[in-house]
This record gives sequence, C-alpha cells and structure tokens, in this order.
Amino acid sequence: MRIREILNKVLILLLPMREVKMEITEDGSHTLFVPGMNEHYHSTHGAVQESMHVYIDAGLRQCAKNEIKVLEIGFGTGLNAFLTMLEAEKTSKKIDYTSLELYPVTSPVTDKLNYAELIAPHKKEVFHSLHTCAWEQWEQITLYFSLLKLHLDFSKPSGFHPERKFDVIFFDAFAPEKQPEMWSQEIFDTLYSLCEEEAIITTYCAKGNVRRMMQSAGFSVERLPGPPGKREMLRGRK
Repeated sequence: MRIREILNKVLILLLPMREVKMEITEDGSHTLFVPGMNEHYHSTHGAVQESMHVYIDAGLRQCAKNEIKVLEIGFGTGLNAFLTMLEAEKTSKKIDYTSLELYPVTSPVTDKLNYAELIAPHKKEVFHSLHTCAWEQWEQITLYFSLLKLHLDFSKPSGFHPERKFDVIFFDAFAPEKQPEMWSQEIFDTLYSLCEEEAIITTYCAKGNVRRMMQSAGFSVERLPGPPGKREMLRGRK
C-alpha cells in the first residue's frame, strides 16, 4: 500500500463523525438522518430531485463558462458532487470542485448509498471514488472533473484561504435553526469575497433574514420556486 493511501486512512480515522441513520426519500433515493440534530441531509420529498433542482438546474447550469470552479459548503453524502461530475461528463466542461466538510460520512454508510444505482449505474465506482479519494489534495476523478475535499469548519470562515475564486457556490449547510453558526453575515461576506465576477450562489433556504444577509454581502438575490415540498429557494449573483 502506498504511503499516501495509508496517510489518507489515518486521516479518515481521526476526523470527527456524526451518528447517522439511512432513510429512503419519496423519489427512491437515500438521505441521512442525524438523531442528535433531529435533521435530515436532504429533503424527505426526494434527495436527488432536490439536489438537481437547487444546485444543478438553478446553479451549475446557469454558468456559461467552459471551465467552472465550484465551491460546496457541506460535502455530506457526495450527492451534489456526483451530480456535478455527471454534468461535467455530459457537457464536456472542465469542473474543479472544492468541498468543505467537518463531519465526513463513514464508508460503511457511503457504501450503501443508492445514488449511482438510481442515476448512473455505470458510474458506481466513480461515486465510490468521491468518498475514498484523499483529503486535502486535488484528485482527478474523471477527465472533466477534479475534486478537492477539505476537512474544515466553515463556521470560522477566516480559516479558509483558497488559491482561486469560484464561479458557482453550493451553500448546503444544515438549516439555520439547526446550525445557526453557518448562517451569519460573516459567512456570506466571506462567500461574496470568494466569488469571481458574475458568480452564482444557490441555497435551498428561503428565509427572509438569509436573503437580507446575502444582499448585505453584495449579492443580487432572487427567490425561485423551490423543489418538491418547498415553496421557494434563493439564488444570488455577484
């Protein structure tokens, strides 16, 4: 076994974890439930359809560039990353994907997630590689999709110093009432500073105070129809 692989396994063992339970959502795809927070990772009305609606349709597909730099707040189950990878392969656009996660999901759980079986069975090993590839370094997952997973607490955004700015941001933290430290003015000010001109940020949350914080940071914000089970969502542009 290569030294890098050994170090990666040691790192994973040292990362903090959350107790989670797997559930099936209404579109047949899995989500995870966190008993300690009484919160799901995705909408119970459909995990895949929520991610497609909020992050791919309303976010990624609105960026016209052929080379796109994506920042995701909350790697979670890897669903957003998987859908983005599939979009990169479909469009032949080069996507560099940076994802921040403080509580990685363990492999006994990720090995059972059914996203690949439902969406792209021929890409099952690619989905698996999103979780098994090394942390803290760039990994070329496919010809068009590269991934950087960072073990980082973004509730302290001053600790994040990327080498590049971003064209698309997926803001996928847990809900404000469950994780209020992730929904502050400092967070959105930092996100704005990390954006390229004409960058796009999307989130499933449509609360008025979140919209006002995004606007105060400098984003032009619009309310959009939400995914099934949710009336509205937010999209901001720099």
